[in-house]
Order: sequence, then structure tokens, then C-alpha cells
Amino acid sequence: MQHYHYIFTGSGLSALMTVYEMIVSGKFKDKTILLLDADQKKTNDRTWCFWDDGDLFEPITSKKWDAALFANKSFTRKLKIQPYQYKMIEGLDLYNHIFKIISKQENIHFIQERVLNYEDLGNQCIVKTINKSYSCDKIFNSIFNPELVKRQTKYPLLQQHFIGWFIKSKEEVFNPNLATFMDFSIEQKGNTRFMYVLPTSTTEALLEYTLFSADLLPKQEYETEIQNYIQKLGITDYEIIAKEQGNIPMTSYPFWKHNTNNLINIGSAGGWTKSSTGFTFKNTVKKSKQLVLFLEKKTDFRKFYKKDKFWFYDMLFIDVLFKNNSLGSSIFSSLFQKGNPVLIFNFLDEETSFLEDFRVMLKCPTVPFTKALFERMFRF
Repeated sequence: MQHYHYIFTGSGLSALMTVYEMIVSGKFKDKTILLLDADQKKTNDRTWCFWDDGDLFEPITSKKWDAALFANKSFTRKLKIQPYQYKMIEGLDLYNHIFKIISKQENIHFIQERVLNYEDLGNQCIVKTINKSYSCDKIFNSIFNPELVKRQTKYPLLQQHFIGWFIKSKEEVFNPNLATFMDFSIEQKGNTRFMYVLPTSTTEALLEYTLFSADLLPKQEYETEIQNYIQKLGITDYEIIAKEQGNIPMTSYPFWKHNTNNLINIGSAGGWTKSSTGFTFKNTVKKSKQLVLFLEKKTDFRKFYKKDKFWFYDMLFIDVLFKNNSLGSSIFSSLFQKGNPVLIFNFLDEETSFLEDFRVMLKCPTVPFTKALFERMFRF
């Protein structure tokens, strides 16, 4: 049985970012690393967007916006987000970028095999694929197991689910310098539903119909709503260049409790997704850096994660939306109608002080969050 120091079960964003940080650190050159995944990451299967005030992955950033738009049925506000820019990275560009770096490392290997199961045996770990078994010292698991959340009731599960169309229109209707961050003017139908529009030119854009809710919709419903929105924009002639779809878990479930001495859950499997928004990219960049710094000094993965105030804030938000899913529009609208967007972005990036947290939370509806707080106190 072939042995490695580290095995990654999956090669998605969290695995690639962690391996990338290992390479950047220069302290793991003597460690053998294996990435296992049934997918070769050769297709443009997703788009990541994030706000950034630096040059994070600047060479592969495909589009940047200096301003963003928030809207509902009552108001529309152009958000001044400087010093931030809203940025987009295509999935395939990131995969190619990271795998090119990985290919130059003699100690790192990728094998295209589907992982069946994995286990920490104490003295070593075993990973089984369709074809064979491998042993290792440490496992980084990014295979999400929804049953962990579904078989309990203490921590509700919402889903950020969406279908997006990249379209090219005959009419010049888009402002390529303005990203529509959230448009709640569409029918809510008892849920939290919004359109997300990322223009790349006056005639081209990615439009995503997005929900924060417990249940998925039939595929046709997403696409019908996209068609309705396109018509609302005044577009009569267009072609669909590409489509994407996704489903991101939104929960404060403590996935880290399933970590062992030698096995750590990362990515969505480890609770790395920002549960209140579903944002993954910036959170994953931060967590991967923290994990590699941890690994340089410690070995027991059970000591990696610590709950903080933002975990608690997110938990209350999920509690509110799970109990009354129609409140999403009013909550986000209360934040963005008059709130400082830069402060809100800092808050969502988990980079604010208690005083700044208070300034943000004062904008939110008081009653549902107060009720959620009291109910949560009796659930611990």
C-alpha cells in the first residue's frame, strides 16, 4: 500500500487553496502529498466572486467592478464600495493556475480516482478508492456529507441554490462597471429570492436566479424566472453562451466536531462556507492560510477550530431565515438601504470590532433576531 504524508480527498477550492498555501510556505517540501478526485478539473464548472481591497489572485481575475447595485421593490441604491472592488474568477482559470504550480512540485501528486471512504486508525489513516487503497499520516477531507446536518435539529440547514445563464444580447442594456449584488425586486413567493447580475460588457452578463431556502426548485422554475428578468431588462434578442448551477449549504452545524487527531474536514465539509451568505472564496482563502500555519506547529486537528462571535451571529441569522424564510429581503434591505456598504462588507468578512458589529446589527429588524436569541439560549 502506497503511503503519503498527506492525502486530500477531493481537489476542490479548499483542497487547492490549502495545497497552494503549503507550497507558498516552503515548509512542506519534504512531505509527500496526494490529491484524489474523480474530476480532473478541466471544465469551467463555476464562478467565484468576492470583494477585495488588494491584489488577491489578480493575474486570473477575469472582471472587476468598482460599484455594486442593491435593489428591492421599494428602492434601488448604487453602493460605493471603495477601497473594495468586486471581483470575479472563472473556475477553470483557478484550476489551471493552481495545477500549473502543483505540477512543478515533485512531492505533490494528483490521481483521478473517486474516493469511497476514509478512516483515521490512530497510528495511520486509510483512504479507499474504486481502484485501490492508500495510507497516510493525515487526511484533509472535503467530501461533504449532508446527512450529518439532516439527522439533527439543533442547527438548521438552508441552501443557497441557483442557476445562472451567461448571455449575449443584441441590445446594449448592461453597465459593465456596475455589478448587481442583490436585486430583491423579483417575486419572493414566501422565500428569500434575488437576482444576481455580473455584466462583462454592455451586451454580455451572467444572470443568476438565487434562493436562500430549505428546499430546491424544479429546474424549469429557475430558468423561467431568468427569462422573466431578461424580458424585464428590455432584452428581446439574446443567446445563451453557457449555464451554471450550484447548491451551497448554509448552516452553523459544528462540522469540526468530526475532526480527529489525524483527519480534518475542510471546505463545506468543514464548515468553511460563510453560513449567513454562502460566500466561499474569501473564507476559504483565510481558512487555508490558518490551517497551514497551524500545521507548521501542531499536529492534532481537533485543536484547529475555535468558535467565535461571527459563528454565533451567523447561527442566529440562519435561525431567523429557517423559521421565516420570507424575511431575507427585509433583512438585507435594512442593511443596505442606508448602511455603510464598506462596513457591511467588513462585517461579512469577519473583520469588525464589537462596536462595528453593533452598528451593523442596529440596522437589522429587532424582533425576529431577539426572538431567535431567546430561543437559541434554551437550545444550548
